[in-house]
Amino acid sequence: MTRKTVRIAMNGVTGRMGYRQHLVRSILAIREQGGLDLGDGTTLWPEPILIGRREHALRALADKHALDPSLVSTDVDTVLADPTVDIYFDAQVTAAREDAIRKAIAAGKHIYTEKPTATGLDGALDLARLATAAGIKHGVVQDKLFLPGLLKLKRLIDGGFFGQILSVRGEFGYWVFEGDWQSAQRPSWNYRAEDGGGIVVDMFPHWEYVLNELFGRIRTVQALTATHIPQRWDEQGKPYDATADDSAYGIFELEGGAVAQINSSWAVRVNRDELVEFQVDGTHGSAVAGLRNCRVQHRSATPKPVWNPDIPATEAFRDQWQEVPDNTGDEGFTNGFKAQWELFLRHVYLDEPYTWDLLAGARGVQLAELGLKSSAEGRRLDVPELNL
Repeated sequence: MTRKTVRIAMNGVTGRMGYRQHLVRSILAIREQGGLDLGDGTTLWPEPILIGRREHALRALADKHALDPSLVSTDVDTVLADPTVDIYFDAQVTAAREDAIRKAIAAGKHIYTEKPTATGLDGALDLARLATAAGIKHGVVQDKLFLPGLLKLKRLIDGGFFGQILSVRGEFGYWVFEGDWQSAQRPSWNYRAEDGGGIVVDMFPHWEYVLNELFGRIRTVQALTATHIPQRWDEQGKPYDATADDSAYGIFELEGGAVAQINSSWAVRVNRDELVEFQVDGTHGSAVAGLRNCRVQHRSATPKPVWNPDIPATEAFRDQWQEVPDNTGDEGFTNGFKAQWELFLRHVYLDEPYTWDLLAGARGVQLAELGLKSSAEGRRLDVPELNL
């Protein structure tokens, strides 16, 4: 077995997602399993180079995880100029991402990035065109496709469980504390439009690939956004005006005729089994999928409720659904971020098919841009197909 080291410049690893999901639960987890077996006698050994603005924080991470302290840098240009660096990964704040990816493309690095890929559609499309022209491999994180609940949902779709799919209803969100009497669970820039914040920019790219991959291309969007909490407190305890939307209510018309409705909010208290749930209704059956679980009700086992507001409900409706088994064998489900990292690495080194590229990322930016425009103009908008 030959071991090949792949050096990955990881920009933004001091942030929550960059650290927990990408560094610890993906790259370091691959190292803990002995590397990535490519199946051809080669094992890829990822070597992360930690990049960020705070050197002391980067060195603390390197020390915590026993990484070479020389693989820490606050100078992204120097790292990109290093010919031994193979891949550039970006998990910075959105406003800083586009310029950094441009530099990485110019340096000839393969690109793997969080989303949104840019602050606007023109920039996102330009990145896709530049990367394609440069002949490099490029991928965008689309992690929710790898959640156990949605993998079970896809299995149902592929097996024809639903018959004709009629509608999709999604509920996402939780209460993010304002930051005055309890600390907020999200960084303050999320609530400042001038810093690239807002739930539409954050979540509509997710809904684009979930709907597109599972149910069909989005043809139209109609959205209403709101800033329900107008004032919040930042990491230093100082009050600031929330200028970005913290909630969005969207209706999406899909190819094939299905209609999707998705509510996204950081100002809602959770009364569901998981932080995100999708209910899919079809002519032959229905399902409710969350992060990990999925429940179904087939038409052959569908009860016949009768509307009668004068008496208490006599049925336990949730008990009438059946849990979908994991059916994954002994290995179980792996972390979704890690699973996609492994697919991207195989794409880079074995040229295996990979569809979640910068053009796919641009579609997410497009939907967010159109969602904001729809809300501002109070009308439904077409979602044109994108091409390079």
